[in-house]
Amino acid sequence: MPTIPFTRAARMIARGTWSFCIDRPLVVSFEVTHSCTCNCQHCDKGGMKPEPPGLLQAEDYRRLRSVLKPMVVQLSGGEPLLRKDIEEIVRAVKEPNGLPYTILVTNGRLLTEEKYLTLRRLGVNQFSISLDFPDERHDDFRRSPGLFKHLSELVPKLGRHGFGDAVLNTAITRGNLKTLRATYEKAKEWGVAISYSAYTPLRTGNMDHYISAPEDLELLRRTMDELVELKTQNGQIANSPWTLTGTHDFLKQGSISGCQAGRRFLVVTPEGGLRPCSMFDPTYASQKEIMEKFVATNTCGGCYVSIRAYLDASFWTLLKDNVKTRVLARNGRANQC
Repeated sequence: MPTIPFTRAARMIARGTWSFCIDRPLVVSFEVTHSCTCNCQHCDKGGMKPEPPGLLQAEDYRRLRSVLKPMVVQLSGGEPLLRKDIEEIVRAVKEPNGLPYTILVTNGRLLTEEKYLTLRRLGVNQFSISLDFPDERHDDFRRSPGLFKHLSELVPKLGRHGFGDAVLNTAITRGNLKTLRATYEKAKEWGVAISYSAYTPLRTGNMDHYISAPEDLELLRRTMDELVELKTQNGQIANSPWTLTGTHDFLKQGSISGCQAGRRFLVVTPEGGLRPCSMFDPTYASQKEIMEKFVATNTCGGCYVSIRAYLDASFWTLLKDNVKTRVLARNGRANQC
């Protein structure tokens, strides 16, 4: 994980504290497009789609950032690098003080070393690159021939720059359950961090990828225990120990209460509609409306994706975990020198 300068970290803490107090979202995910270069088996946003009327432009994102004042922004999709104006969008979501912390979520197909350097110079703080399998099975799962080869050539180059801002993201499914440790080893080989997130059938309705069999849950428990142990040794794994173990608990129980969607995080669609999360279609005109019509009656416990898993915690837990994670990451990089 990249080391955040002290002054910027202090501003993030101050903004996060105030946002907690007034129920303003800590994280906003701007889905800048619903088109994608992949057609993944576990996702509902695969393939290219016609550009919708009213597609938000860079100035719209500047306005929304000013209104919502998030501590963290995700630029996601679909595939955000399909936007030809992605550089202007990055400029628009960044304030002169370096906030918000900005994460680009990409499958990596359109990412190049040059584009990486340009976007981080404009203000992207973290590049979250999807990797479902540690080999060519990734291509089949993403329905994108040659994608793994591209990543295996690109990602080590990003790691060698030493910025610590490239993070692989693996969605845990029944199909890749046995490869989770190997994917960690691949991230280590490539010199980058890795984050894990639980697959949920909420968007696709497809139970084929969902982990529920007792033998699979036991394997997941052992694997999560291994990853927690590796987490304590270095900063290679971006997840908190409690989110790793919580992933097993969620899948074992089939649900987990306490969702903070709409309060701690929300989603902005490509046309500017607000959603409490990406799992459901209804859109709202404002966060106030989300709080009144969704949050007040929300009992959904059907996902434990990384953004929810992290933001369900208390502010002080998040703060403590951030400090610990960044110390581990710094020490891990020092040990590699």
